[in-house]
Amino acid sequence: MTTALARKLALTGYLGLIAWVALWHGVISPHPQLGAGFMLAMWLPWLFIPMPGMLKGNPYTHAWAVFLIMPYFLHSLTLLWVDEGERWLALVELLLATTMFVGSTYYAKLRGRELGLSIRKKKKD
Repeated sequence: MTTALARKLALTGYLGLIAWVALWHGVISPHPQLGAGFMLAMWLPWLFIPMPGMLKGNPYTHAWAVFLIMPYFLHSLTLLWVDEGERWLALVELLLATTMFVGSTYYAKLRGRELGLSIRKKKKD
């Protein structure tokens, strides 16, 4: 995998996840009891935290942004298992979260190496 491909995967998954969460919880299938506004306020703001670093291509931001998408990953897996009505919605969320995870992980590793930011191994005494 190349650095450029990893970055494209990371940004595709990231920006796609932002758009998908907004569409899903705001338009396609808003929660009947909680309302679209509450669901968007609960799911969407967390995705904007890493935006400046993701758009700049900061490998450190790509590395820790992987942790921010884990709730979306788990949410989609849970809905795939328990909610037949929203399975296809959860599948799209899972694909986008996985794309971001893979792309960000590889981008952080490859770009970090290019910049000389790798973690050094301990010397044996």
